[in-house]
Amino acid sequence: MDFALKNRKAKAGLLLIASPRFKNLSGPKRGTYGQRKDKAVQEIMATMDFLDLVWPGITYEREDAERAIDLFFREKVDFVIVEFLSWSEDFAWIRFLRDMPDIPVIFTNVAKDKMSFETTLDEDDFVDYLCAGTLVGSLEASGSVSRVPRKDVKVVMGTRAEITEKLRVYARAARVRSILRHSTVGLMANMNEAMWSTYIDNYDLFTKIGPEIHYLPYSDYGALIAGLPAEEVRAWCDELQGKYAMMDDVAYDKFQGCVEASLALKVMAEKNDIDLMVYNDIDQATFRTAGCRAGFYHPWFNKNLSVLVPEADIGAGLMTYMLKLMTGGYVNFLEPFHIEDAYGTFAGGHAGPNDHNDPAWQQNVIIARDVRFAKTSWKYAGAPFAWYRISPGLKTMAQLVECDGRYKMVCTLVESLPGKHLLATYTHSIFRPQVPVKRLFEEILKIGTTQHFAIVDGDWTAELADLAEIMHFEFHHIQ
Repeated sequence: MDFALKNRKAKAGLLLIASPRFKNLSGPKRGTYGQRKDKAVQEIMATMDFLDLVWPGITYEREDAERAIDLFFREKVDFVIVEFLSWSEDFAWIRFLRDMPDIPVIFTNVAKDKMSFETTLDEDDFVDYLCAGTLVGSLEASGSVSRVPRKDVKVVMGTRAEITEKLRVYARAARVRSILRHSTVGLMANMNEAMWSTYIDNYDLFTKIGPEIHYLPYSDYGALIAGLPAEEVRAWCDELQGKYAMMDDVAYDKFQGCVEASLALKVMAEKNDIDLMVYNDIDQATFRTAGCRAGFYHPWFNKNLSVLVPEADIGAGLMTYMLKLMTGGYVNFLEPFHIEDAYGTFAGGHAGPNDHNDPAWQQNVIIARDVRFAKTSWKYAGAPFAWYRISPGLKTMAQLVECDGRYKMVCTLVESLPGKHLLATYTHSIFRPQVPVKRLFEEILKIGTTQHFAIVDGDWTAELADLAEIMHFEFHHIQ
């Protein structure tokens, strides 16, 4: 998918509902109800500059609701924001609920700090009193939320500032949902026969989540490796050596072989318009074709807001891709290795290509031999990889798996600890979860998942909760 489509603002339809009965009521000083609502709309829209807004005008009548539905559908909005501007007749709202195509809706009610009137004896104050009745309108409307059969309405309440922050979070999730429906997964070239729990139904992938899957043959991979321009290979070799220290025992021909294997993955993804490249790097065909497992992560994936993941795990790849779209950050792929109970920590990481491109942490990367494969008979046995100590700090760790046709999303917060390079052959770190480490993994074991997670800087659990709700995933936030 084109980078601009993945990097765009979230597009939101804005449905603001007011009462035709009150529209022309007027006070001598502050204008009509309708004029006051027009002013309120401008104030509301001024808080939403982070959105690409689709605005059909205030909804007063049934016909206004129909026009809004047509406009939102035509403009392909990611979600719709609904707010009652006062009490209002609910005929337009019910029509919207019934007729709006399947799309996420966030139904908001804003609580003001204080009212602008004391009594309703003054005519201007009386119109202000009518304007302030947003709670009445929302309460009336809430009955229809539960009676009209829609699964995609989220109800939130707060001050204007609180609602704005909730909209920011929801917008990130709704945008990801839309982008997924236009994305492509490239699987090279079969499921992982060593890890059956990672399997998902490809038809469900398309119909329930959105991406279309393309199978990429090893014959193409081999042809791409053979056809790589020598100057392009040399340029990336020089770039990697310029950025990272290389251990003395790395043979240059094996380094170049691994660079070729890694570069061909980038070329294959680019040629096939792949957003999520799922690389089966423990399949024998990989070693026969490339002579090693690819060990470097080409910067093109970040520049295109795409991702590359190993071990043919589409579910964990989807989680990595969703976090990439949501955060725009550097997302790592890992499996927890072991717990050290004395410290309340666990070690985790993963072999194969893992994103080592964060410019803030280039000193955390060493080009080192892949010692696990050093004694094999493959052409480039012991070829090097980017041995990356994952950056320190608070991280969101999350995974996605399929079970009986439903998807389970699991997330938690962990701290990646600073330290020296450990665990040769793996991008890695030592992690301290925010919950006791044994409880964390006991809960994950009870949920029933796999061993693969995506991990990214910061706390994105609120966004993941909204995304899971929008996508109808089973959601487990371990906290």
